[in-house]
Amino acid sequence: MSAKSKPENIAAYTSGAADPEMIRNFERHGFTVKHFNTGAEAREYLVEALQGRTIGFGGSITLRQIGLYDALAKNNAVIWHHHAASEEVRRLATAAKVYITSANAVSRTGEIVNIDGAGNRLAASIYGPDQVYFVVGRNKITEDLPAALDRAKNVAAPLNAKRFNLKTPCAAKADRCYDCNNKERICRCTLIIERAPNRLNSEIIFIDEDLGY
Repeated sequence: MSAKSKPENIAAYTSGAADPEMIRNFERHGFTVKHFNTGAEAREYLVEALQGRTIGFGGSITLRQIGLYDALAKNNAVIWHHHAASEEVRRLATAAKVYITSANAVSRTGEIVNIDGAGNRLAASIYGPDQVYFVVGRNKITEDLPAALDRAKNVAAPLNAKRFNLKTPCAAKADRCYDCNNKERICRCTLIIERAPNRLNSEIIFIDEDLGY
């Protein structure tokens, strides 16, 4: 589907839960992979793994839905602009040694796609921290890279624009990308992670639940 097309429903972009072949593809691409049935299981895994750390959060409904911020904040210094919105907080989050975010889409062939307006989430996911975690629900999984790009543009970005009450064409119906030049456009930077970046520990956590956009 092109950026101008409209899916009949969001499920048109979804290809089901993670499976062994998909996990092997990500591992071959240099990622550490964990797979959990529920968000609660993934949250407990991260709580056990991260103690006494400075952790930056990227903007993510997924992280909010699984209650990760409150769980990690008990034993870590967690920086998230959802709780204190400012440019300084965004900078502090990207400078943390551990960074946690989600993805707008992933492919069964082993790629991660994210779209951003300011680019802070993209930058921190590939350079700066020592450890990056991507927490991804099954609804973000697509068959291949073109489908992942399509999902990021035509599902995730419009729904996020609507959530932010932006005055963009896509926000009105949250239906598809209109490739606009609106000053409030949030799909300004697109990042494709084809392989885990050098000198960065990158881990992707798959959850067999529908989470985020």
